[in-house]
Order: sequence, then C-alpha cells, then structure tokens
Amino acid sequence: MTDIKTQILDCKKECENHLNNELLPFWIKRTMDKTNGGFITHFDKDGNDTGEDEKSMLGQARSIYVYSSAYRNGFGGEQTALMARNGVDFLLDKMWDPVFGGFYWLTNRAGDVKIDEKVLYGHSFAMYSLSEYTLATGDLRGVEYAEKVFDLIQKYCADTHYGGYFEMFHRNWELKGPGSAGGDRKTLDIHMHLMEAFTTLYECTRKEVHRRKLIEIVQLIIDKILHPKYRTGVPQFYADWSVAPQIKFDIVWGWDRFSDDGTKGHAEDNTSYGHNVEFAWLLMHALDVAGLPLNDFMSTIQKQYDHALAHGIDWEFGGVFVEGSHEGGVYDREKEFWQNAEMLIALTQGCLVLDTEKYWSVYLNVHRFVFDKMINHNVGEWWPLMTRQGEPIWTHMSHNWKINYHTIRSMIETIKRLEHLEMKQN
Repeated sequence: MTDIKTQILDCKKECENHLNNELLPFWIKRTMDKTNGGFITHFDKDGNDTGEDEKSMLGQARSIYVYSSAYRNGFGGEQTALMARNGVDFLLDKMWDPVFGGFYWLTNRAGDVKIDEKVLYGHSFAMYSLSEYTLATGDLRGVEYAEKVFDLIQKYCADTHYGGYFEMFHRNWELKGPGSAGGDRKTLDIHMHLMEAFTTLYECTRKEVHRRKLIEIVQLIIDKILHPKYRTGVPQFYADWSVAPQIKFDIVWGWDRFSDDGTKGHAEDNTSYGHNVEFAWLLMHALDVAGLPLNDFMSTIQKQYDHALAHGIDWEFGGVFVEGSHEGGVYDREKEFWQNAEMLIALTQGCLVLDTEKYWSVYLNVHRFVFDKMINHNVGEWWPLMTRQGEPIWTHMSHNWKINYHTIRSMIETIKRLEHLEMKQN
C-alpha cells in the first residue's frame, strides 16, 4: 500500500503540472485584451473567445487577484506581474467612478459603462485583489484604492443599527429597494468575502482600523450568519438578521440555479458544502493574520468540517455535492467547479491543523474527481458544472463569474499546504 508521504508527493506533482502547464498557460495565452486593456473573460468549451462585449468589475478584480497571487507565490514569472498591472490599469482608468467613488459594475470591452450600479460583492474583491497586488508587486496604487474602497464601504454600506453590511446600491451609493433589487438583504457570501478582503488589506497595511474591522466581521459571521446549532452557513437574511428565503437578485454575481420566479428550492433550509469549508479555511487564515488564537474558534471550524464530510462528499463517484439541509441530507448532487476547488484547500488545511489521516483520505477522493473528471485537460480549465457521475452539464470554460479565481487559487493554496504536509511527514 502506498504510504501517505508518497501520495502527497504524487498529488503535489499533479497540482504543479496542472498549474504550470495547463491552467496558467490557458489564461496567459488568451485573456489579456491588447486592444482595450484589462481582461477578456468569456471563452467557450474549446477555449475560444465568445465575443461577448462586456467586462465585469468582478471578473477584472478576480483576475488581478490570481495573477498577483501567482506572482507573489513564484508561479508564472514576470508575465503574471505584467498581467496583474494590466488589470489594475483598466480597473482604475475605466471602472472607477470619479464622481461618487467606487467601481462601476459592468462596462463593454472598450471600457464604456453599461451598468453604473455599485455592488458590494464586487467591491469586496476589489479590496482583496488590489491589496494582494501591492503585496505582490509593491505598486502602491493597489493599496491606495483598496483603502478608498474600504472607506466607502464603511461610509455607505455599513448597517450601524443591526450590524453587517448592505449590498446593493445605485451609482450614488443610495441603497436599492427590497426583494430582487437586494436592498433589504444581507448574505453569507458577501460577508465571507469581506472577511477575506479585510484580511489581505490588513496584511498589506497593518493599520489597526483594518484589523478591528476584520475582527468585527469574523465575530458577526460567527454570531449572526452561521446556523446556531449546526454552525453551517445560512445564505440570506433580512436587514435585522432574520433568515430570508434565498432569492435571485436582479444583478446576479453567480449562476446559482433558481426557478423561473427567482426562488430556490428549500429556500429557507439549504447550506453549501463548498461555502462552509471555504469559510473554515479563510477563517483560519484570518485568525493567523490578525494574531487571534485558533482554539477560540475550533469548535465552529470542526463542526463545519464534520458537516461537509458527513453529507457533502460523494464516496461512490467522488467529489463534492452542491448543497443540502443544515440538519443533514443532500438536495443537489451535481458537482460545481468552485466547491471542489475550495474543498481541496480546506482538506489539505484540515490535514495540517486537525487530523492528517482522517482528512487525507477525503482529499484523495476529491483530488481524483477533479483531476480525472472536472479538469478539461485538452483545454486547460475546469468544467463549471457536472452531473454526479462527472459528465459536463455547463460547458463554457469562462464567463464573468466562472473565471480563474477559484481554480488558480485552489492550485496555489493546495500546493503550499501539500508542501507543508510533506515536511510534516519527515
């Protein structure tokens, strides 16, 4: 029987080969818009540009993050630094609102504004990516604008009555209306991404105000957003933190499956296995950067892992299910790229911090599904959505939301943790 150390080495080599010879080359070859600046982000199943005449600030920001992170971690060489700088130039020159501040949600390829609204989800990634960019390259424009976004968020988005942050705004930062406009809703998704953004912003600036807001949002997620018993993530809330049925917003930042009327099955009792473990590993990173004791949060972290492993892992076909009940039981047995990507990071983190033997067998399950089924090796990127058995349902390689953030980050972060695991075995 192959020992764990050999398996770790084999998996690390597989991840490194995918990142260096498939994934990064896919993006380096295709994504830079040499005519207009910024990034082209729409590619079909064969990796061909679909010609979609739009650029989302979310897609641009996430791209800046991955190229900055790749460069900072020694992948892709100077080319990834050049690509990150290209993205920052476009984001600041074309998407920054010089009148009201903040970034427009959507432009065409040339940078002409198509949707001028301000969406907090996108601004969380602007902070995250611009901070990472300065950490990677030393270009102070990144942290300058990351801090501008932070200040705007505190001024316009913070709910000083109930806590947390509102999410959907008009161009002038006036809060949008209720329901599908999103003005009366708060979500796990955005608060989790604000946590990762505040983490990297504080890592970059070391300013006490950024650390305070990081600690505040960690505690808010623990107190308000996680299920009081199971500690799993609850997707949507009203302003007062009462649970709201999960609905689709008019401006959608992802491709979650909803019915034609914009509602979702099990709308008041569903939790994402991918979100739960993504939050767990991001929380551990946040605690490390903020200098907070891990043991104070270990009970919550352990419950999230236990729930995901008990209900979210497919031991018959491999990989991670989409979502299910807080109590247990799977609602959606399809396989999404980002949930599997985040599970790879979380499981290697679990091997390091919790129990190597227990989590390593689960990691091997997900690793094999990803590398044998989910990666489109002929092209270099991952299928976005698959059947339980591993047949593609959605076939585009990239869109404004399904781009490189989860896949490249997954490989970088997993390789780092596999290296630590390798040393731990010596």
